[in-house]
Amino acid sequence: MTEGTKTAAGRILWVDDEVDLLRPHLMLLRSSGYHVDAVMNGQDAMELLTAASYDLVLLDERMPGLRGIEVLDRIRSSAPRLPVVMVTKSEEESTMHEAIGRRADDYIVKPTSPRQVLSVVTRLLAGPALRHEHITRDFSRRFGELRERVSTAASWRDWADLYSEFVDWDLKLEEAGESGLREILKGLHTDLSRGFCDLVADRYGEWVHEGGEPGPTLSVDVLPRFFRPILDEDPAALLVVMDCMRLDQWRAVLPIVSEYFEIEEALYAGLLPTATPFARNAIFGGTFADELAESYPDWWERGSEIGYNSFEDELFERHIHELTASRIPVHYEKIFSAQESEPMLARLGGYLSSPSATALVFGFVDMLTHGRARSRLIWEMAQDSSALRSLTVTWFERSPALKALRLAAQRGVRVLLTTDHGSIHCRRPATIYAGRDASTSLRYKIGDDMKVENPAAVMSTSDSDEWRLPPGGINKTFALCREDYFFVYPTRLREYQNRYRDSFLHGGVSPDEMVLPAALLTPR
Repeated sequence: MTEGTKTAAGRILWVDDEVDLLRPHLMLLRSSGYHVDAVMNGQDAMELLTAASYDLVLLDERMPGLRGIEVLDRIRSSAPRLPVVMVTKSEEESTMHEAIGRRADDYIVKPTSPRQVLSVVTRLLAGPALRHEHITRDFSRRFGELRERVSTAASWRDWADLYSEFVDWDLKLEEAGESGLREILKGLHTDLSRGFCDLVADRYGEWVHEGGEPGPTLSVDVLPRFFRPILDEDPAALLVVMDCMRLDQWRAVLPIVSEYFEIEEALYAGLLPTATPFARNAIFGGTFADELAESYPDWWERGSEIGYNSFEDELFERHIHELTASRIPVHYEKIFSAQESEPMLARLGGYLSSPSATALVFGFVDMLTHGRARSRLIWEMAQDSSALRSLTVTWFERSPALKALRLAAQRGVRVLLTTDHGSIHCRRPATIYAGRDASTSLRYKIGDDMKVENPAAVMSTSDSDEWRLPPGGINKTFALCREDYFFVYPTRLREYQNRYRDSFLHGGVSPDEMVLPAALLTPR
């Protein structure tokens, strides 16, 4: 029983040995604009699927000859993305689990009404188009309000909430395939970034000093504000720090995490410079860089030799003992490779089974971000923020980070997941005149008597105390790139422009680097 005309709504193949009883269902589907072919067994279905193209298969589970599950297996081998809905008289849970386990897209139990079938078909075939239409209409309505908010935002909360909404719209428009609307959003993001940087340049010095203007939650506040409450209430707690994860990357993996946890998200401001020696030490130690250099001068002076983050485990342990006023066992692990992950996961189960505070730092996103500038292959794979998000999701789905989170969920342990800083897609060079003593970062520079050709491209100070940085001497200047600028030297202008333009970098001032998630994960 076939039709020869293809309609715009989609082509459906219905496989059921009781096809004569389905006339009302077939009539409603066809009157709704769908082309429907109906066959009575799995063998005929496979022949039709080989000869013609279909958008969806309705598949009876119990038929003479090939069972529906067997047909589903063959479809998944030949057309893995073709939507398949299992239709069966069995209400046994094992049958449903088998169908879902073999990647059926939905499951209908007979007897079912024509309207129920139409509802499932519409959701699977017309759903994406309907969602696209709604997203496009909603964004068009919202755009005027977003533009108005960009022009009136006056506080950290205003800018952070606005940036958060921009991230969500970018993800929605990307999913809907709306490249044109994404370009419009990107243009408004430029204005948002400029306004955000103006606020930080004007207020940051107040935020980092006691007695200054009350500002946002900062890196130094993350553990007291978000992690300590878990330790106060639970015997064990897990801190997960994803090095260099932007807010949009977190939002892209959030649906995966939500399968195992209820999620409460807050936003905080990363310290300047938005680089690991300053931002992540501040999280683990609860101290600004000037305090760290004063309290542990040997650590800071040797940082260039052994790494400024070589003492995170000690900082974390001391900070946890200060926060809890106890000697609770503290564990710290840093994971940069798959080889390191298996021993970590083996130990993690023991950590979470007894009273303890455990911190895990995962470095893949940072390696991906920096590797893009060094590897042509990664550059081609991560050409823009969308591609970078996609690679992050692909890694996360199979990552030791997700395995650690699943283990925490199984043990009923709450998790604080956060990041130390984000990164920004840099497009504009800012020429800087600096001596050999200047630091090498492309987004921030510390050096003697530095001068920038375009002052509007940077946020700078000669007073280390203003930003709570270690003192650097009488002539020392601290310069941070704003927005999407990156530093180049006049003597190597073309080399730096060609090599680093369109790179994802961090260390400067932008919402992409500074507006960061702190997510409380409670096992479902």
